[in-house]
Amino acid sequence: HSKDNTGEVIQNKLIEHLHKEPNIQLFTGYTAVDLLTPSHHALNRLEVYNNDSCSGAYIFDQKKETVIPIFARKTILATGGLGQIYLRSSNPSWARGDGLAMAYRTGARAINCEFIQFHPTTFHYKMAPHFLISESVRGAGAKLVDNRGEPFMKKYDPEWEDLAPRDVVARAIHEEMLIHDTPNVYLDFASYIPSVEIQKNFPKIYQSCLEYGIDITREPVPVVPGAHYFCGGVWVNQWSQTTIENLYAVGEVSCTGVHGANRLASASLLEGVIWGHLTAEHIRRNLPATQKPDPANFPPWKDLGVEEPDPALISQDMSSIRNMMWNYVGVTRTADRLARALRELRSLESEIERFYRVSKLSDSLIGLRNAVRAALIVTTAAWANKNSMGCHYRLS
Repeated sequence: HSKDNTGEVIQNKLIEHLHKEPNIQLFTGYTAVDLLTPSHHALNRLEVYNNDSCSGAYIFDQKKETVIPIFARKTILATGGLGQIYLRSSNPSWARGDGLAMAYRTGARAINCEFIQFHPTTFHYKMAPHFLISESVRGAGAKLVDNRGEPFMKKYDPEWEDLAPRDVVARAIHEEMLIHDTPNVYLDFASYIPSVEIQKNFPKIYQSCLEYGIDITREPVPVVPGAHYFCGGVWVNQWSQTTIENLYAVGEVSCTGVHGANRLASASLLEGVIWGHLTAEHIRRNLPATQKPDPANFPPWKDLGVEEPDPALISQDMSSIRNMMWNYVGVTRTADRLARALRELRSLESEIERFYRVSKLSDSLIGLRNAVRAALIVTTAAWANKNSMGCHYRLS
């Protein structure tokens, strides 16, 4: 544990060790385009009769604007979540659902994809990014208040109030914003926690808010719910194996079953560390018996696109996806909203696929294609599940 910054500390330590390993080659400035599977890509068309397997990936060199194959006996998907398919998210800009979309195109099984956890409190101020305000601050005494400074959680959960489960708090905030027609509610530290304790126990949150001119020791913080964690994903077993031979998935892109319909705070850190270790152990034991893919069996990438991708179209299409998902497949869902989302996303995906086929590749175009597919996977699962459970909440 490291104050309000445990995840980043774990990540930085692992990256530090990664750079020290002489047998690991890191590629930066590259984007995965698709997984290499013999049934889809091999020159020998009889491969379609064999079990699905993965032989590596096609990756896009952003600087040279070329696609190269990287062959591997074992491939691990560790691409994170898909929060950026929503208008508001605590996720980094690259969390577009790339891994989920690539796995889907190979035929890998994905489950529980309707379960998107919305964190109740992400920072919401002018043009600032929506970074996370941990619920640990509410555990320390901070309270959610409306635009008049009045606490409101008691009427939504009389027993737990501000410490209610994330989905309950997120829906309560969403409702308060609708009732008062306000763009956000507020998280009040200053009235409930001494200034010294705030700076001591929540240094990262304090500094992050201060960068945008908000001193949480003196004034409340504007917050809104934001897409935070994808509880579903690519199905894996206890060794992180997917339904595609030689393809593993670890972390948020995977679905181990640990989180069910609603993840508990920090459980994903443990999941990532444990399943990451199990994956490495399984690969270490089985790698010697795994046949190396023969590059001669796979064709070079055919770059058919000749047009420069129009950034205005990419930006508008991504904006459409984010707004649709936020309004129709967000904190609360209805049959009508989901039906409309399915119609509009299917139409948009057709347009994006046409655009993708005639354009030169770019990271943003690859991300757009994956984002609309990920959005459709989530929406289809939400439509199919008629029952409210965990972070999937249907009004109808």
